[in-house]
Amino acid sequence: MEVYVGLGLAPLILTIASFALPLISLVVGDRKWFYHVYGLVFGVVALVYALVSYNMVVVLGKPIIYPFGGWPGPIGIVYEVDGLGAILGLLVAFDMLLVILYSWWYMWERDGVEWYYTLLLLLETGMLGIVYTGDIFNLFVMIELLAIAAYGLVAFHRSKKEAVEAAVKYSVIGATATTMYFLAIVFIYGTYGTVNMADLALKARPWLCLHDVDSCRYLALVSGTGYGNTLIATSIAMALALWAFTFKAAVFPNHFWLPDAHPEAPTPVSAALSGLVVKMGAYATLRFVYTLFGVNSTLDMVVSGISLRDAILVVLLILGAISAILGALVMVIQDDIKRLLAYSTIAHLGIVFMGIGVGLSSVDVGIASIAITGVVLHIINHSFGKTLLFMASGVYIDAVDSRSINDMRGLGKLLPFTTFALILGLLHLLGIPPLGGFFSKLLIYNALMNSGLVVFAIILVLSTAISILGYMKVIVSLIVPARPTELIGRVKEHPLPVAVLFVIALIIVMLGIWSLSGGIDYLSSLLNSVVSIDGAREYINSMTELSSRLAGLG
Repeated sequence: MEVYVGLGLAPLILTIASFALPLISLVVGDRKWFYHVYGLVFGVVALVYALVSYNMVVVLGKPIIYPFGGWPGPIGIVYEVDGLGAILGLLVAFDMLLVILYSWWYMWERDGVEWYYTLLLLLETGMLGIVYTGDIFNLFVMIELLAIAAYGLVAFHRSKKEAVEAAVKYSVIGATATTMYFLAIVFIYGTYGTVNMADLALKARPWLCLHDVDSCRYLALVSGTGYGNTLIATSIAMALALWAFTFKAAVFPNHFWLPDAHPEAPTPVSAALSGLVVKMGAYATLRFVYTLFGVNSTLDMVVSGISLRDAILVVLLILGAISAILGALVMVIQDDIKRLLAYSTIAHLGIVFMGIGVGLSSVDVGIASIAITGVVLHIINHSFGKTLLFMASGVYIDAVDSRSINDMRGLGKLLPFTTFALILGLLHLLGIPPLGGFFSKLLIYNALMNSGLVVFAIILVLSTAISILGYMKVIVSLIVPARPTELIGRVKEHPLPVAVLFVIALIIVMLGIWSLSGGIDYLSSLLNSVVSIDGAREYINSMTELSSRLAGLG
C-alpha cells in the first residue's frame, strides 16, 4: 500500500517537540542532561521514520504518498517521496543524529541549551519537509521554517557582534530569496492552476495525456485552470525560483553570506549548515528542472533557436563553474579554519550545480542519468565529509580557543585520532581513490566529458587541484611543527567527539567500498523518477491513482 502515515507524522512530531521544549524548560530548569537526551530521542525518532520511508520506496519500487487530513491531491497538500526524496531524507536524519551526539560534548557547559535544541529540531523539521513534500507551496513553508531556525542558530552566540552581523546579513538576503520564490509560486499557480508537484509535472507535459488517460481525466475534474502565456510565465517563475535556490545553495553570485554565517555558528551547527542545509537549494533545483520542467516540458520550447530550459541549464553550468573556481581560490588564502571550510563548501556546491546542468535536451538520457547519480552521490559524500571536517575543527578550536590555523600549529600531534579523521575527510573531499569522494567527482566528470562540455570538466579538475593547496595548508600546519609545549598535558581527546568522528570516518570509507561494489548502479536505479520520462509518469500516476480513490472517483 502506497499510503504511509509516517511521512506526515515525522515533521509534525519534530515540530511539536521543538515548540514544546521552551515550555518544558520552565519545569526542567537547568538540568542540561535532559535537553541532550530530549534532542537525542527525537533525532532517533526522525531516523527511524526516514529508514522506514526509504525502505517502503525501495520495496514498492514507486513513490509513496501521504495526503494530509485525508484530502486528495491536488485539492489538499500531499507528501510524495520518490527515490531522490527517500535518499536525502535518510541522509538528513542520519547526519542530524550525528550532529546531536556531537552537541552533547559541545554544549555540555554552555548556556541556552534548551533554545539550541529548539532550533536544531526545527532545522531538521524544515529539511525533512523540503525533501518529502509534493507541493511547491508547502516547499515554501518548509524553506521558511528551515531559514528561521538557521538564522537563530547562526546568531546563537549573540554576545559576539560578528555572529549577530552574520545572522542579519543571512536573514535579510534570505528573506528576499524566499520572497522571490513566493512570487514564483504566484506565477505558477496563476498559469497552471495548481501547486501540486505531480499535477504540475503533467500540465507542463500535456502530451503525456495521450498515454496517461486516467490521470488526466481525474485532474480535469479536480484541478484548477490557469490563464495567460504559459511559456513567459513559466520562464519568469523559473528565474525567480532558481535565484532563491542558488542563494540557499550558496552558488555564485549568491554565495557571499556563507563565509560569515557558517563560521560564526556553533561548530555542530556549522557542520549541519555546510553538510545539509545548503543541499536543500540543490535538491529544489533538481526537482524543478527535472521532475517539474524536464525535457519535452513547456519550458523546453525552442525560442530563437534555443530551448529555454537549456538556456537555464547553461546558466547553472556557468554559475557552478565560477563557484567551483572562486571557492577553491579564496579558500587557499584563509587563516580561519572554519572560513576555509566554508569556501570549500562553495566550491563543492559549484561542482554539484555543474552536474545538474548536464541534462540538456541534446544530451542522451543515459549521460544525464550518470550526471544526476554523480550529483546525488556527491551531495552524500560532501555532507559526511564536511560534517567530519567541521567537527574535527571544533576539537582544535576548543583546545586553543582560536579559529586561526596558525594558532593550531603542531596541535595535530596532541590529538592524533582527530588529526587522522581530519586528513581522511580532506582526502575524501579531494576525491582521492578509493574514498567515496572520488567516485562522485568521476561520475560528474565523465558526464561532462561525454556530453561535450569539456571546458566544465577541466574546471572541475582545476577546482580540485587548487583545493589541494588549501587542504595541505591545514595538514602541514597541524602535523609538521613541534608539539606546543604549553599544551602538553592540558589537551586531550574527549571520547564522545572521537566516537562521532570514528563513525563518520567509517562511513566515508564504506561509501568508497559501496561505490566499488555496485552501489552506483543501485543509486542510479533509485533516481529513475528524476531523469526519465517513465519516471516522471510514475511520479504523476502514484499521486493521481491514490487521490482518485480517496476522492471516490477511482
